[in-house]
Amino acid sequence: MSVFDDVSRFLEDRLEEYLRNNPHLELQALAEQLDEQANDTLRLIAQLQRQEQTLQEKILATARDVQLWHERIAKAQSKGRLDLVEPAQAREAALLRQGNQLWGQMTAVKQQIEQSQQLYRQIQTRQQEVKQRLATVQASPATWGTPPAADPNDPLEAAFHAWDIEDELDSLKRNLSR
Repeated sequence: MSVFDDVSRFLEDRLEEYLRNNPHLELQALAEQLDEQANDTLRLIAQLQRQEQTLQEKILATARDVQLWHERIAKAQSKGRLDLVEPAQAREAALLRQGNQLWGQMTAVKQQIEQSQQLYRQIQTRQQEVKQRLATVQASPATWGTPPAADPNDPLEAAFHAWDIEDELDSLKRNLSR
């Protein structure tokens, strides 16, 4: 298992080094990640809003049922049907409890919507920062820290490139043989 760990570590190190040498690629990857997070957050907000709408409809239906049973209780009391009053009151109480539960769920969903919207605003702010940094990096000319573009026809450049590749392969072989 250590061979795989060594290879994995080697590849991760090379990737990190490459990204350090090419900051615009790291910023582009970050921008793509932020875009994905923004889209996921928007989907979550839409889902929560649909859930809120469903809960509102259930609350209204429950309120209509409570009103209906309240009227039935009043009618049964006025007609002297005490055998119907108590079960109707129990039904009304159960509907009121159900309405309270639905209200609590809707309140929780509204809080989740607010938190998701706040997260979306934070993501948008971060996206703007990354876009500005990316524009700055892309606008700045290559600095002395970046190697000049290699001429493919330069035999000295080709020799050093081949030597670098050979050195990397030898290093990898040594790591694999451990």
